[in-house]
Amino acid sequence: MAERIRFHLDEHIDLDVARALRRQGIDITTTSDAGLRTKSDAERWAHIQRNNRVIVTHDADFLRLSAANPAHPGIAYCRMGSRSLGEMIRSLMLIYEILTPDEMRGHVEYL
Repeated sequence: MAERIRFHLDEHIDLDVARALRRQGIDITTTSDAGLRTKSDAERWAHIQRNNRVIVTHDADFLRLSAANPAHPGIAYCRMGSRSLGEMIRSLMLIYEILTPDEMRGHVEYL
């Protein structure tokens, strides 16, 4: 079986997104799960690098980190308030279903 994308939800992403994706069998962690709640963006960036996880975020700072370091596991970026929870969940499920970790590497997917 091919390797699958693993996600990490940044702190401002609604936890209902994690619950919905977990119900579909998708491997997902959250900032709270990982003990990163009070950590800096740089520390969260290092976490996704070490654990090879695509970060799901509203935080444009990660777009700047991506530009400075394009060798990352991937970013799924959604401007806050621009999508409903259902739209976010469907978009992330689509990414999971059609892209591999190698295809997401260094890529920013705008939701």
